Amino acid sequence: MPPAQMKQKKMPPTDPYQPAGFAARHGIGIEDAKRILALHKGDRDSSNRAAHKIKGLN
Repeated sequence: MPPAQMKQKKMPPTDPYQPAGFAARHGIGIEDAKRILALHKGDRDSSNRAAHKIKGLN
């Protein structure tokens, strides 16, 4: 298929599991987001739960 006919997949402006996107999504600080993502790695459910707990404390 010629490149002109290929449709590119649209990507969101920030990945929610990158620190900036994760912090914005959950309304937490970037440092908290970095710490959560480093601790929980690729486990999205536990990352989200941890962010909800942090947000509740702020």
